[in-house]
Amino acid sequence: MTIGVLKEPSEESRVSFLPEAVTALTKKGVTVQIESGAGERSFYNDEDYVKAGAVIKTRQEVIQSSDILVAIHPFAEAASLSAKILIGVYQPLFNVAVMQQWAKQGITSFSLDMLPRTTRAQSMDVLSSQANIAGYKAVLLAANTYSRYFPMFMTAAGSIAPAKVLILGAGVAGLQAIATARRLGAVVEVFDTRPAVKEEVMSLGAKFIEVEGAADASKAGGYAVEQSADYQQRQQQRIAESIAKADIVITTAQIPGKKAPVLITEEMLTSMRKGSVIIDIAAATGGNTPVTKNNQTVIYKGVHIVGNSNLQATMPSDASKLYGKNLLNFLQLIIDKEGKINLNWDDDLVKGCCITNNGEVVHDRVKAIS
Repeated sequence: MTIGVLKEPSEESRVSFLPEAVTALTKKGVTVQIESGAGERSFYNDEDYVKAGAVIKTRQEVIQSSDILVAIHPFAEAASLSAKILIGVYQPLFNVAVMQQWAKQGITSFSLDMLPRTTRAQSMDVLSSQANIAGYKAVLLAANTYSRYFPMFMTAAGSIAPAKVLILGAGVAGLQAIATARRLGAVVEVFDTRPAVKEEVMSLGAKFIEVEGAADASKAGGYAVEQSADYQQRQQQRIAESIAKADIVITTAQIPGKKAPVLITEEMLTSMRKGSVIIDIAAATGGNTPVTKNNQTVIYKGVHIVGNSNLQATMPSDASKLYGKNLLNFLQLIIDKEGKINLNWDDDLVKGCCITNNGEVVHDRVKAIS
């Protein structure tokens, strides 16, 4: 059985497998083919992969001769394939047309962002491993963009007040952002629609902003859910009070398959002081402000709004290491002890992240959209 690792598009610096993951696969008798240069932006060259037991080939050779192709993002050549197994993070709820096309071609695809969020799936949870990095880098990016200190300083020249950081969303990215901002000495407030995260927020030394009457999000896999109009009104009022005092805002709120909720209105932006910074991690799905643009920095009335949903790619070595470990753990479910493909459809994790198989879209949530 052969696994092929493809080089990602120019805007992506990560790679599906580092050499250490290749070593683990070759020990199981799996042949690993690497597209030449696939790991360079993660600081691993072809020679490193050869030492780990991989075979270096051209992109076309890898695509044609591999049983399983791993690529983080959808790739153009998939449009001409058939009877291949593809594994990556394909955002099928936003790429329904692509999934339908893959189904027609007879491709079996697994999208790891659709794994059920269960205890057993934690070792394969690419959303969490990558969001952890994004939350960390969001705060560092904010600190680098902000024109003032984060910590309090008392000097002979005068005292500097600590930065006030507001974090909207206390998922994995939000919690790491809290911890990083606190380590840098900021005063942190946090808003989340899920009351259950209050204890975690407070344990990290941040203040939790509570708004009563939120819709139950316990079955949303760690994501936000749509709220009632009454709740949204009270939510915006509380956020407006905090945002007017904030120097830094980190926004992370997303709803699977839908546009990100606008939590910061233009009126709120106007209330922020000039030089304030917003890092919008939800930029790829529209952003949590009405003026966010993905992969761009917008200056709105003196406020810097940085839209970036791929901050994990700014730490490609560790991001690739963690992603590769997640992927390796998933592969254990579909590769037997002899190193052969064994798609066990009775396994809830295998079935839960399979998007296309046997000529059709098989994932219920993707089917519901199409």
